Amino acid sequence: MRIDILTLFPEMFDGFLETSIIKRAREDGYVDIQVHNFRDYSTDKHNRVDDYPYGGGAGMVLMCEPIFNAIEAIKTDESIVIMMSPAGKVFKQEMALDLSRQKHIILLCGHYEGFDERIRTIVDMEISIGDYVLTGGEIPAMAITDAITRLIPGVISSNSLDSESFNDGLLDYPNYTRPEEFRGMRVPEVLLSGHHKNIEKYRQDERIRRTNEVRSDLTGGNSHE
Repeated sequence: MRIDILTLFPEMFDGFLETSIIKRAREDGYVDIQVHNFRDYSTDKHNRVDDYPYGGGAGMVLMCEPIFNAIEAIKTDESIVIMMSPAGKVFKQEMALDLSRQKHIILLCGHYEGFDERIRTIVDMEISIGDYVLTGGEIPAMAITDAITRLIPGVISSNSLDSESFNDGLLDYPNYTRPEEFRGMRVPEVLLSGHHKNIEKYRQDERIRRTNEVRSDLTGGNSHE
């Protein structure tokens, strides 16, 4: 899989790409992630990429030409172009799973006041990571890239993914490790029992309890019980 990220601040991705699972996935050949500064695609002698909005108003608007040039230089017949936008569909696990099956994704990071509206004509979809505003699309692009990459077969053990939060509308079960007791708090006895059937039931019950308690919106009022 290939992911191309278009941004004005490629240096923001340096640590992200060279750390932990993302780094290993790239080194092992599961994903090819490239970051491009779309300022390099400007034909202006000063590499300008933004201008004042027609009709007045605060802020600067990203211009069509450098972004069109960048996307057209990178895009193939297999590409999906995604704009980071607060107006987009809210990113969810099922969307991450669908995107992880694609061959080529282009992520477009905005900045300043936003994009010239005509840029939307070369975008396949818009994604938001939540109902709040950030200074740019770089952090959402990192979140989406991380969520997609870890779902690519081989990047993470399939056993680790099976019971993850959101896979079936439930949150993950609580986990414990050594010591068995810490400041009066003990690991549940069932996890020490070695009885796999009882452990499986406990964990499923805990997933239901936790989801109903803190994220009942995920079940739509259905308790799963």
